[in-house]
Amino acid sequence: MKIASIKTFVVEIPFHDGGNPKIITPMTWHTLENVLVRVEDELGNVGWGEAFGYFVADSVRAMIDRLIAPLAVGQTITDIAAWNLDTQLRLHIFGRYGVTMFGLSGVDMALWDLQAKREELPLHHLLGGGTRSSIPAYASLVRYGEGSIAPKVCERALREGFKHIKLHENVVGEVAECRRAIGRDIPLATDVNCSWAIDATREWLPKLAEIDLAWLEEPIFPPEDFQALASLRGHGVPISAGENWCTAVQFEEALRQGAVDSIQPSVTKVGGVSECMRIANLAAQYDTLVLPHSPYFGPGLLATLHLAAAQPGVPLVEYHYVETDGWLYDIKGLLHDGLMHVPTAAGLGLEMNMSVFEQFRRS
Repeated sequence: MKIASIKTFVVEIPFHDGGNPKIITPMTWHTLENVLVRVEDELGNVGWGEAFGYFVADSVRAMIDRLIAPLAVGQTITDIAAWNLDTQLRLHIFGRYGVTMFGLSGVDMALWDLQAKREELPLHHLLGGGTRSSIPAYASLVRYGEGSIAPKVCERALREGFKHIKLHENVVGEVAECRRAIGRDIPLATDVNCSWAIDATREWLPKLAEIDLAWLEEPIFPPEDFQALASLRGHGVPISAGENWCTAVQFEEALRQGAVDSIQPSVTKVGGVSECMRIANLAAQYDTLVLPHSPYFGPGLLATLHLAAAQPGVPLVEYHYVETDGWLYDIKGLLHDGLMHVPTAAGLGLEMNMSVFEQFRRS
Protein backbone atom coordinates (compact mmCIF):
# COMPACT_ATOMS: atom_id res chain seq x y z
CA MET A 1 0.00 0.00 0.00
CA LYS A 2 1.27 3.45 -0.88
CA ILE A 3 0.88 6.05 1.87
CA ALA A 4 -0.62 9.27 0.55
CA SER A 5 -0.91 11.23 3.80
CA ILE A 6 -0.56 11.10 7.57
CA LYS A 7 -2.43 13.61 9.71
CA THR A 8 -2.49 13.99 13.49
CA PHE A 9 -5.09 15.39 15.85
CA VAL A 10 -5.49 15.92 19.58
CA VAL A 11 -8.96 15.22 20.90
CA GLU A 12 -9.32 16.06 24.59
CA ILE A 13 -12.41 14.69 26.35
CA PRO A 14 -13.25 15.47 30.02
CA PHE A 15 -13.96 12.53 32.30
CA HIS A 16 -15.57 12.12 35.71
CA ASP A 17 -15.07 9.47 38.36
CA GLY A 18 -16.78 10.69 41.52
CA GLY A 19 -13.61 11.55 43.41
CA ASN A 20 -11.30 14.48 44.05
CA PRO A 21 -8.75 15.76 41.48
CA LYS A 22 -6.12 13.11 40.76
CA ILE A 23 -2.54 13.55 41.90
CA ILE A 24 -0.74 10.49 40.50
CA THR A 25 0.96 12.85 38.03
CA PRO A 26 2.29 16.39 38.73
CA MET A 27 -0.95 17.86 37.33
CA THR A 28 -4.56 17.02 38.07
CA TRP A 29 -6.01 14.49 35.67
CA HIS A 30 -9.51 15.28 34.45
CA THR A 31 -9.33 14.88 30.65
CA LEU A 32 -8.37 12.10 28.25
CA GLU A 33 -5.94 13.46 25.65
CA ASN A 34 -6.23 11.30 22.55
CA VAL A 35 -3.45 11.69 19.98
CA LEU A 36 -5.17 10.34 16.88
CA VAL A 37 -3.35 9.39 13.69
CA ARG A 38 -5.12 9.28 10.33
CA VAL A 39 -3.33 7.46 7.51
CA GLU A 40 -4.69 7.47 3.95
CA ASP A 41 -3.51 5.33 1.08
CA GLU A 42 -3.41 5.95 -2.67
CA LEU A 43 -6.91 4.49 -3.06
CA GLY A 44 -8.53 6.73 -0.46
CA ASN A 45 -8.72 4.07 2.25
CA VAL A 46 -8.23 5.44 5.78
CA GLY A 47 -6.74 3.86 8.89
CA TRP A 48 -6.81 5.27 12.41
CA GLY A 49 -4.33 4.88 15.24
CA GLU A 50 -3.76 6.25 18.72
CA ALA A 51 -0.49 7.33 20.30
CA PHE A 52 -0.21 7.67 24.07
CA GLY A 53 -0.72 11.32 24.89
CA TYR A 54 -1.94 11.83 28.44
CA PHE A 55 -0.25 15.13 29.49
CA VAL A 56 2.26 14.91 26.59
CA ALA A 57 -0.06 15.09 23.59
CA ASP A 58 1.58 18.07 21.89
CA SER A 59 5.07 16.55 22.13
CA VAL A 60 3.86 13.23 20.74
CA ARG A 61 2.03 14.95 17.91
CA ALA A 62 5.16 16.94 17.02
CA MET A 63 7.23 13.74 17.00
CA ILE A 64 4.85 12.15 14.49
CA ASP A 65 4.52 15.21 12.27
CA ARG A 66 8.21 16.11 12.13
CA LEU A 67 10.04 12.79 12.32
CA ILE A 68 7.82 9.77 11.75
CA ALA A 69 5.36 10.83 9.04
CA PRO A 70 8.15 11.78 6.58
CA LEU A 71 9.41 8.18 6.80
CA ALA A 72 6.08 6.82 5.59
CA VAL A 73 4.35 9.36 3.35
CA GLY A 74 5.01 8.58 -0.30
CA GLN A 75 6.37 5.15 0.58
CA THR A 76 4.93 1.80 -0.45
CA ILE A 77 4.70 -0.32 2.70
CA THR A 78 4.23 -4.04 2.17
CA ASP A 79 5.46 -5.26 5.57
CA ILE A 80 4.33 -3.08 8.47
CA ALA A 81 6.42 -4.88 11.08
CA ALA A 82 9.57 -4.48 8.97
CA TRP A 83 8.79 -0.78 8.40
CA ASN A 84 8.35 -0.41 12.17
CA LEU A 85 11.79 -1.86 12.92
CA ASP A 86 13.44 0.21 10.20
CA THR A 87 11.81 3.34 11.63
CA GLN A 88 13.05 2.46 15.13
CA LEU A 89 16.57 2.25 13.72
CA ARG A 90 16.31 5.55 11.88
CA LEU A 91 14.93 7.35 14.95
CA HIS A 92 17.08 5.76 17.65
CA ILE A 93 19.10 8.94 18.14
CA PHE A 94 15.96 10.61 19.54
CA GLY A 95 15.48 7.96 22.22
CA ARG A 96 14.24 4.38 22.21
CA TYR A 97 11.44 5.09 24.67
CA GLY A 98 9.00 7.85 25.61
CA VAL A 99 7.46 10.09 22.96
CA THR A 100 9.44 8.51 20.11
CA MET A 101 7.83 5.13 20.71
CA PHE A 102 4.46 6.66 21.60
CA GLY A 103 4.37 8.33 18.21
CA LEU A 104 5.53 5.23 16.36
CA SER A 105 2.84 3.23 18.17
CA GLY A 106 0.09 5.45 16.79
CA VAL A 107 1.34 5.35 13.20
CA ASP A 108 1.93 1.59 13.31
CA MET A 109 -1.62 1.04 14.63
CA ALA A 110 -3.11 3.17 11.87
CA LEU A 111 -1.16 1.22 9.25
CA TRP A 112 -2.53 -2.07 10.57
CA ASP A 113 -6.08 -0.69 10.56
CA LEU A 114 -5.53 0.49 6.99
CA GLN A 115 -4.09 -2.84 5.86
CA ALA A 116 -6.99 -4.78 7.40
CA LYS A 117 -9.50 -2.50 5.70
CA ARG A 118 -7.76 -2.97 2.35
CA GLU A 119 -8.09 -6.72 2.81
CA GLU A 120 -11.66 -6.37 4.15
CA LEU A 121 -10.81 -8.30 7.31
CA PRO A 122 -11.15 -7.54 11.02
CA LEU A 123 -7.73 -6.79 12.42
CA HIS A 124 -7.54 -9.92 14.58
CA HIS A 125 -7.87 -12.08 11.44
CA LEU A 126 -4.90 -10.27 9.96
CA LEU A 127 -2.95 -10.97 13.16
CA GLY A 128 -3.46 -14.71 12.96
CA GLY A 129 -7.12 -15.39 13.60
CA GLY A 130 -8.76 -15.74 16.97
CA THR A 131 -11.96 -17.54 17.77
CA ARG A 132 -13.13 -15.56 20.79
CA SER A 133 -16.03 -13.21 20.20
CA SER A 134 -15.62 -11.54 23.61
CA ILE A 135 -13.02 -11.13 26.34
CA PRO A 136 -13.58 -10.52 30.07
CA ALA A 137 -12.85 -6.95 31.14
CA TYR A 138 -11.81 -5.67 34.53
CA ALA A 139 -12.97 -2.35 35.91
CA SER A 140 -9.83 -0.24 36.31
CA LEU A 141 -10.56 2.44 38.92
CA VAL A 142 -8.66 5.68 39.39
CA ARG A 143 -6.86 6.37 42.67
CA TYR A 144 -9.24 7.93 45.17
CA GLY A 145 -6.90 8.09 48.16
CA GLU A 146 -9.85 8.14 50.55
CA GLY A 147 -10.96 4.98 52.27
CA SER A 148 -14.68 5.70 51.91
CA ILE A 149 -14.84 6.22 48.13
CA ALA A 150 -13.09 3.29 46.47
CA PRO A 151 -15.15 0.55 48.21
CA LYS A 152 -18.37 2.19 47.02
CA VAL A 153 -17.07 2.49 43.46
CA CYS A 154 -16.08 -1.20 43.58
CA GLU A 155 -19.60 -2.12 44.62
CA ARG A 156 -21.05 -0.04 41.78
CA ALA A 157 -18.78 -1.72 39.24
CA LEU A 158 -19.99 -5.13 40.44
CA ARG A 159 -23.62 -4.04 40.09
CA GLU A 160 -22.85 -3.03 36.49
CA GLY A 161 -21.66 -6.53 35.69
CA PHE A 162 -17.88 -6.41 36.13
CA LYS A 163 -16.44 -9.51 37.73
CA HIS A 164 -12.82 -8.35 38.13
CA ILE A 165 -11.58 -5.09 39.66
CA LYS A 166 -8.26 -3.25 39.71
CA LEU A 167 -7.58 -0.41 42.12
CA HIS A 168 -4.92 2.25 42.02
CA GLU A 169 -4.84 2.65 45.80
CA ASN A 170 -1.32 2.60 47.22
CA VAL A 171 -2.18 2.25 50.92
CA VAL A 172 -2.56 -1.33 52.07
CA GLY A 173 -5.38 -0.48 54.47
CA GLU A 174 -7.43 1.08 51.67
CA VAL A 175 -6.94 -2.01 49.51
CA ALA A 176 -8.12 -4.11 52.45
CA GLU A 177 -11.24 -1.95 52.79
CA CYS A 178 -12.11 -2.67 49.16
CA ARG A 179 -11.59 -6.39 49.70
CA ARG A 180 -13.99 -6.31 52.65
CA ALA A 181 -16.55 -4.44 50.57
CA ILE A 182 -16.60 -6.89 47.64
CA GLY A 183 -15.96 -10.18 49.44
CA ARG A 184 -13.42 -12.88 48.73
CA ASP A 185 -14.84 -14.24 45.48
CA ILE A 186 -14.08 -11.24 43.23
CA PRO A 187 -10.51 -11.03 41.84
CA LEU A 188 -8.96 -7.77 43.09
CA ALA A 189 -5.67 -6.21 41.98
CA THR A 190 -3.99 -2.88 42.64
CA ASP A 191 -1.57 -0.70 40.65
CA VAL A 192 0.55 1.54 42.89
CA ASN A 193 2.36 3.28 40.00
CA CYS A 194 5.90 2.64 41.26
CA SER A 195 5.23 4.49 44.53
CA TRP A 196 6.66 1.99 47.04
CA ALA A 197 10.22 1.42 48.20
CA ILE A 198 11.39 -2.14 47.78
CA ASP A 199 11.86 -2.75 51.53
CA ALA A 200 8.35 -1.47 52.25
CA THR A 201 6.95 -3.66 49.50
CA ARG A 202 8.57 -6.73 51.04
CA GLU A 203 7.15 -5.76 54.42
CA TRP A 204 3.63 -5.39 53.01
CA LEU A 205 3.56 -8.53 50.86
CA PRO A 206 2.26 -10.83 53.66
CA LYS A 207 -0.69 -8.51 54.29
CA LEU A 208 -1.40 -8.30 50.55
CA ALA A 209 -1.30 -12.08 50.39
CA GLU A 210 -3.91 -12.19 53.16
CA ILE A 211 -6.05 -9.83 51.08
CA ASP A 212 -5.71 -12.42 48.29
CA LEU A 213 -4.53 -9.90 45.72
CA ALA A 214 -4.86 -11.07 42.13
CA TRP A 215 -1.73 -9.12 41.24
CA LEU A 216 0.37 -6.21 42.48
CA GLU A 217 1.19 -3.86 39.63
CA GLU A 218 4.33 -1.76 39.29
CA PRO A 219 5.23 -1.71 42.99
CA ILE A 220 8.66 -0.05 42.76
CA PHE A 221 10.69 2.60 40.98
CA PRO A 222 12.30 2.33 38.54
CA PRO A 223 9.84 0.07 36.75
CA GLU A 224 12.67 -1.50 34.72
CA ASP A 225 14.60 -2.69 37.79
CA PHE A 226 14.02 -6.28 36.74
CA GLN A 227 16.27 -7.83 39.38
CA ALA A 228 14.43 -6.07 42.21
CA LEU A 229 11.05 -7.04 40.77
CA ALA A 230 12.15 -10.65 40.51
CA SER A 231 13.08 -10.63 44.20
CA LEU A 232 9.46 -9.80 45.10
CA ARG A 233 8.05 -12.89 43.41
CA GLY A 234 7.15 -16.07 45.24
CA HIS A 235 5.70 -14.41 48.34
CA GLY A 236 2.03 -15.10 47.72
CA VAL A 237 1.31 -12.06 45.54
CA PRO A 238 1.74 -12.21 41.73
CA ILE A 239 3.85 -9.32 40.43
CA SER A 240 2.91 -7.56 37.19
CA ALA A 241 4.47 -4.72 35.18
CA GLY A 242 5.15 -3.49 31.67
CA GLU A 243 2.97 -0.48 30.92
CA ASN A 244 6.08 1.71 31.12
CA TRP A 245 8.38 -0.59 29.17
CA CYS A 246 8.89 0.08 25.46
CA THR A 247 9.85 -2.31 22.68
CA ALA A 248 10.22 -6.07 22.78
CA VAL A 249 13.86 -5.57 23.86
CA GLN A 250 12.89 -4.46 27.36
CA PHE A 251 10.24 -7.16 27.63
CA GLU A 252 12.66 -9.87 26.60
CA GLU A 253 15.15 -8.77 29.24
CA ALA A 254 12.41 -8.68 31.90
CA LEU A 255 11.28 -12.18 30.93
CA ARG A 256 14.85 -13.48 30.83
CA GLN A 257 15.38 -12.25 34.40
CA GLY A 258 12.05 -13.63 35.60
CA ALA A 259 11.00 -10.16 36.73
CA VAL A 260 7.24 -10.66 36.83
CA ASP A 261 4.41 -13.17 36.82
CA SER A 262 2.59 -11.30 34.05
CA ILE A 263 3.48 -8.61 31.53
CA GLN A 264 1.42 -5.57 30.58
CA PRO A 265 2.33 -4.15 27.17
CA SER A 266 0.46 -1.00 26.16
CA VAL A 267 -0.22 -0.84 22.42
CA THR A 268 -0.14 2.99 22.40
CA LYS A 269 3.27 3.12 24.11
CA VAL A 270 5.29 0.01 23.37
CA GLY A 271 5.68 0.43 19.62
CA GLY A 272 2.23 -0.39 18.29
CA VAL A 273 0.57 -3.55 17.06
CA SER A 274 3.79 -4.82 15.47
CA GLU A 275 5.71 -4.64 18.73
CA CYS A 276 2.82 -6.15 20.70
CA MET A 277 2.91 -9.18 18.43
CA ARG A 278 6.66 -9.55 18.98
CA ILE A 279 6.03 -9.37 22.73
CA ALA A 280 3.24 -11.95 22.44
CA ASN A 281 5.72 -14.35 20.87
CA LEU A 282 8.18 -13.75 23.72
CA ALA A 283 5.45 -14.30 26.31
CA ALA A 284 4.65 -17.65 24.73
CA GLN A 285 8.33 -18.56 24.68
CA TYR A 286 8.69 -17.77 28.40
CA ASP A 287 5.23 -19.12 29.32
CA THR A 288 4.22 -15.78 30.85
CA LEU A 289 0.73 -14.32 31.11
CA VAL A 290 -0.14 -11.18 29.11
CA LEU A 291 -2.45 -8.64 30.78
CA PRO A 292 -2.56 -5.73 28.31
CA HIS A 293 -2.53 -2.17 29.61
CA SER A 294 -5.37 -0.26 27.93
CA PRO A 295 -6.98 2.64 29.83
CA TYR A 296 -8.21 4.07 26.53
CA PHE A 297 -11.50 4.68 24.75
CA GLY A 298 -10.16 5.25 21.23
CA PRO A 299 -8.27 3.15 18.66
CA GLY A 300 -5.94 1.97 21.44
CA LEU A 301 -8.70 0.03 23.17
CA LEU A 302 -10.01 -1.40 19.90
CA ALA A 303 -6.53 -2.54 18.88
CA THR A 304 -6.10 -4.12 22.32
CA LEU A 305 -9.28 -6.13 21.81
CA HIS A 306 -8.08 -7.42 18.45
CA LEU A 307 -4.64 -8.28 19.86
CA ALA A 308 -6.30 -10.16 22.73
CA ALA A 309 -8.55 -12.01 20.31
CA ALA A 310 -5.44 -13.15 18.43
CA GLN A 311 -3.83 -14.36 21.69
CA PRO A 312 -6.00 -17.08 23.28
CA GLY A 313 -4.00 -16.89 26.51
CA VAL A 314 -4.90 -13.27 27.29
CA PRO A 315 -7.43 -13.63 30.14
CA LEU A 316 -8.55 -10.02 30.62
CA VAL A 317 -8.56 -6.55 29.08
CA GLU A 318 -8.56 -3.29 30.99
CA TYR A 319 -11.61 -1.00 31.01
CA HIS A 320 -10.96 2.51 32.35
CA TYR A 321 -13.84 2.86 34.82
CA VAL A 322 -14.81 6.51 34.40
CA GLU A 323 -17.56 8.45 32.64
CA THR A 324 -16.62 10.73 29.75
CA ASP A 325 -18.34 13.75 28.21
CA GLY A 326 -18.21 12.07 24.81
CA TRP A 327 -17.32 8.79 23.12
CA LEU A 328 -15.22 8.59 19.98
CA TYR A 329 -16.57 5.07 19.45
CA ASP A 330 -19.53 3.11 20.76
CA ILE A 331 -17.38 1.46 23.38
CA LYS A 332 -20.29 0.91 25.76
CA GLY A 333 -22.04 -0.94 22.96
CA LEU A 334 -19.21 -3.49 23.13
CA LEU A 335 -19.52 -3.94 26.89
CA HIS A 336 -22.03 -6.45 28.24
CA ASP A 337 -22.04 -8.04 31.69
CA GLY A 338 -18.32 -7.65 32.21
CA LEU A 339 -17.38 -8.81 28.71
CA MET A 340 -15.90 -6.72 25.90
CA HIS A 341 -17.08 -7.94 22.49
CA VAL A 342 -14.52 -7.96 19.70
CA PRO A 343 -15.63 -5.94 16.64
CA THR A 344 -16.00 -8.02 13.49
CA ALA A 345 -16.08 -5.34 10.77
CA ALA A 346 -12.95 -4.61 8.74
CA GLY A 347 -9.96 -3.02 10.44
CA LEU A 348 -10.48 -1.91 14.02
CA GLY A 349 -14.13 -2.64 13.42
CA LEU A 350 -15.99 0.49 14.55
CA GLU A 351 -16.65 3.82 12.87
CA MET A 352 -15.48 6.93 14.69
CA ASN A 353 -18.15 9.40 15.81
CA MET A 354 -16.93 12.44 13.89
CA SER A 355 -19.29 14.83 15.66
CA VAL A 356 -17.60 13.94 18.98
CA PHE A 357 -14.24 14.19 17.23
CA GLU A 358 -15.02 17.75 16.09
CA GLN A 359 -16.61 18.78 19.39
CA PHE A 360 -13.52 17.92 21.45
CA ARG A 361 -10.81 18.43 18.86
CA ARG A 362 -8.07 20.73 20.14
CA SER A 363 -6.57 23.26 17.76
